Amino acid sequence: MKTIKLKFIGLCLTLLMALPCQAQLGEERHNLAVGVNGGINMSQVDFMPKIKQSSHNGMSLGVTARYMCEKYFNMLCGIQAEINYSQRGWTEKIEDGSENSYDRTMNYLEIPLLAHLAFGKDALDKGMRFFVNAGPQFSMFLSESENMSDNWDTSKRPNGVIQQYGKKVENNFDYGITGGAGMELSTKVGHFLLEGRYYYGLSDFWKSTKKDDFSRSGHSYIGIRMTYLFDIIK
Repeated sequence: MKTIKLKFIGLCLTLLMALPCQAQLGEERHNLAVGVNGGINMSQVDFMPKIKQSSHNGMSLGVTARYMCEKYFNMLCGIQAEINYSQRGWTEKIEDGSENSYDRTMNYLEIPLLAHLAFGKDALDKGMRFFVNAGPQFSMFLSESENMSDNWDTSKRPNGVIQQYGKKVENNFDYGITGGAGMELSTKVGHFLLEGRYYYGLSDFWKSTKKDDFSRSGHSYIGIRMTYLFDIIK
């Protein structure tokens, strides 16, 4: 498992480092844009042993910087970095007749480092274009909150998995792979982007040795983002 994680991270870092090198093959660009982003995360946690869940909704807010460095035929290449406040977590589907409810919200400071590929209008033109983002994401745990029903009773849980309740985060550093696709509208006042994004965590927020309660506790989420960027360098 550790070998697979390292290969994923290495592949994404290689892709990011390769983009500026490709500028020798196409028409160079030096377009820098910065702005803000916001949206929602629909998250779950990959547990082992398994825990039944429904989608857990949280917000995401942050700042974005994008540097476009090359136009190669009809494709624009660049890199994008963000610093986001992001909410993740899980909501359990408790089906033991107790009518209990439980959810946990976990707050992170996350930094995605993305290769950005766009197809369509040049960055300096008005109009629409399609783009894809992909790369590694690194996060730092900030805080969490648990919500459970007043009539709390775990005696009838069908699979007997109750160790997660009240269990604090043990690994504050989180990393994984993220990628997305969307549309961008460029105007005289800036760039407006709408993106769907998926994140898959390669790390666990609880210890996962053979003696621990869970061998897997990794985040994943689908996010919907809206971003506004304005040009600093054209």
